[in-house]
Amino acid sequence: MSEKKEELFSKKNRKLMTDPLDGSNPISVQVLGICSALAITVQVEQAFVMSAAVMAVMVFGNIIVSAMRNLIPSRIRIIVQLVIVAALVILVNELLKAFMPDVSEKLSVFVGLIITNCIIMGRLEAFALGNKVWPSFLDAIGNSIGYAWILVVVAFFRELFGSGKILGFQIIPESFYEAGYMNNNMMILPPMALITVALIIWVQRSKNTDLIEEN
Repeated sequence: MSEKKEELFSKKNRKLMTDPLDGSNPISVQVLGICSALAITVQVEQAFVMSAAVMAVMVFGNIIVSAMRNLIPSRIRIIVQLVIVAALVILVNELLKAFMPDVSEKLSVFVGLIITNCIIMGRLEAFALGNKVWPSFLDAIGNSIGYAWILVVVAFFRELFGSGKILGFQIIPESFYEAGYMNNNMMILPPMALITVALIIWVQRSKNTDLIEEN
């Protein structure tokens, strides 16, 4: 039993989850999925929901494609992957409309655009199509968390400095406003999302100089 557990969480399998958090992050290193990182990070709640939606689609997409990898004809593999992702996105979108209508309305078309998310299609094509179900599951978890933490961090700073709140709770004290502090309305504008993501990329690549040499 312990040997099987060690095999499931071997060093190679652990790297599938840990590498996307830093050295192989899909947004800050591979520069994928930038559109949603810029578009829906005005509030932390939106970032959380978008991250959960992408995780659900990526995890189930990787599992399904990996399970069917020996049955999918090579010539139509992209079409099959798109159909699988589209079906999962429709399901996620309907669930959001049913249980979180307000957030669903704020996310608007961006949930539907998960279908064309480069991270998801990239992992299906580059990993799930050639690996077993368990490694594909771990790969999906790692990449979706790597995607999520960038979105949440960007949304945190934009919402904090743009409105003084996080998840509806007042973070910046009223005494600051009485002393003359004002919210930075620029933080809720799209250019500041780009600048915030760029700063994260700069910090991460400065910390991981080996990434610059490889690229």
